[in-house]
Amino acid sequence: MQRYSSTLAVPKMDCPSEERLIRMALDGKPMVQELSFDLSSRELRVVHTGDVATVVGILEPLKLGARVKDSVPLAADATDRAFKSIFSVPKMDCPSEERLIRMALEDRQDIRSLSFDLAQRELTVIHLDDVEGILGRLQPLGLGAVLSGSSLIAGEEAIQQGQSDDVGEAKALRLLLAINAVMFVFELALGLWAQSAGLLADSLDMFADAAVYGLALYAVGKAASMKTRAAHLAGWLQLLLALGALAEVVRRFVFGSDPESALMMGVGMVALVANVACLMLIAKKRDSGVHMRASYIFSANDVIANLGVIVAGVLVAWTGSSYPDLIIGTVIAVVVLNGARRILRLR
Repeated sequence: MQRYSSTLAVPKMDCPSEERLIRMALDGKPMVQELSFDLSSRELRVVHTGDVATVVGILEPLKLGARVKDSVPLAADATDRAFKSIFSVPKMDCPSEERLIRMALEDRQDIRSLSFDLAQRELTVIHLDDVEGILGRLQPLGLGAVLSGSSLIAGEEAIQQGQSDDVGEAKALRLLLAINAVMFVFELALGLWAQSAGLLADSLDMFADAAVYGLALYAVGKAASMKTRAAHLAGWLQLLLALGALAEVVRRFVFGSDPESALMMGVGMVALVANVACLMLIAKKRDSGVHMRASYIFSANDVIANLGVIVAGVLVAWTGSSYPDLIIGTVIAVVVLNGARRILRLR
């Protein structure tokens, strides 16, 4: 059956809520095979079978002003085959080079997926057209990109690989969300009981992380722009909670507190084990997009914060003073603030 790539102008689509409405309207429609959103340009690209007027008809009740800009038939063999090409990129060793590559390739409609392995400095591309066009985009970046190999795969395999990546991300994020939600309640309750500013600050950090993983879970399988928005929203949330933790430290400094050192150390150890497990889960997925890199940054911050709580518990027991607890509460809040800053800089 003939497939078409149609670009629709949607004048009133300027935020994620309109994107969700469109996805809900087109979800489950057999004729719709692929959706790609560009909120900044208010455009929607649809890969579909049948008449594009049917797609417009489905969107009309949403009253977003959808209209067809262009519609072109896809090559017949595009449905049957795709290529898997692996590039060696010697100078790609951090997220900034990944962003350069994504920017260089973002307007190529034939690319189905990008997979980055920063440790091995390799890029895997699933695409439809000739590999030379992709290599032509990579070489001017000056990262030493060379083609390691390219093989023909079934078009269905290309689709399944993209779905498999999304399923893997979603599975990891659900587990991370559950761990952090449980630890937030656990640390908050015992932090109040122990009168520990450090534990309370760490519990707020757990809450922020649970929200981060929830937002990242929502972004799985969405457009790159949606993943960036989810990461930035999580960054702003972490910023607000860090400021709240600082306010709590100031309150306890003014009115006094009597932290329980043994409880601080015990809860800190449990939280450390939980967050090391989270860090190991997310490490393999951190190169899957901005939303996953944000999640990795938050998990790394948590491990640092837990170690700080344990050290503070030891110092409280040794000195008999509440100041180590207040100091570590401040340090954790500052670490969280820095994490928020790093997230908000991600593009």
